[in-house]
Amino acid sequence: MPLPRYKQVNVDVTPYYHCTTRCVRQSYLCGCDNETGRNFEHRRKWIEDRLHLLSSSFSIELCAYAVMHNHTHVVLFVNRERVKDWSVREVFNRWRNFYKCPPLVQRYLDDIDDQAFSEAEEKILLEYAEEYRRRLCSVSWFMRLLNEYIARKANKEDDCKGYFWERRFRSQALLNEKALIAAMAYTDLNPVRANLAPTPEESDFTSVKYRINARRARKSPLFLKPFSGCIDKRGRSALPITLDSYLSLVDETGRYVRNDKKGTISSSLQPILDRLELEAPAWLTISCQLEDTFSGPIGTPIAIVDFAEQCQYGRTPNVTNATRYLM
Repeated sequence: MPLPRYKQVNVDVTPYYHCTTRCVRQSYLCGCDNETGRNFEHRRKWIEDRLHLLSSSFSIELCAYAVMHNHTHVVLFVNRERVKDWSVREVFNRWRNFYKCPPLVQRYLDDIDDQAFSEAEEKILLEYAEEYRRRLCSVSWFMRLLNEYIARKANKEDDCKGYFWERRFRSQALLNEKALIAAMAYTDLNPVRANLAPTPEESDFTSVKYRINARRARKSPLFLKPFSGCIDKRGRSALPITLDSYLSLVDETGRYVRNDKKGTISSSLQPILDRLELEAPAWLTISCQLEDTFSGPIGTPIAIVDFAEQCQYGRTPNVTNATRYLM
């Protein structure tokens, strides 16, 4: 039975989460349907565009994503401090990107002459603002506005009703730097592992391709959390690794996965793994089999125990594999 959301997401413990959503019955609703011959590849673009819009409106940053034919991976960073700096008007404008606001809020936003509001109306406006502020830094609302939008649009296109996604979404807390980088590499290499692309830079609808294209154009990826050493005009905190190191890590890991052989790991991989304090075999296990190895939170045994206690788990999951691969 799935855990309640408060046991899967606790931003007091970690702001990083790996979330996955799968199409109902794992059907290829975003790819080519072999039975009907219909091609739904364009829906992958819908999902990518929606992710970009959500990341620009929410106080949640995209670290990595991969839109596949029958499922989607995202690695998210919840920035609770950023949302506190937004004014009431900015909060309303951001929420209005997705929903029509109540009449009082609409009147507030459309008011050009600074019309006076009664004390009762101002109190209601502040209550709306606080509610929307909470939603704009909520992983649950982020995924809801992603999945609901795509499901409605796809059902309208197919002129049908019913479930598009298997369930709301699955989330895994990333409790340390090793878990974060492994989840990002696992996400970005999904098309390579599925034999949909020969290289990361040719992996359509992934964050790694988006980053590479931005680098070729000498721009920063607008909708993604920056790497260490990158200039970010929006003042966001950086990921704990440089872009060059991450691309090298993804490339070398991808070579291993694509060849499906226990060959010699390239020497260029080792310095990066040394900095992460990870052995090469352990890295290959968690970066290639992340969801098979960990069913819940990912991190050191101590971090997992602490997360389980704060989220009121009945038992502590993944400790054996955490000891084996992340110590």
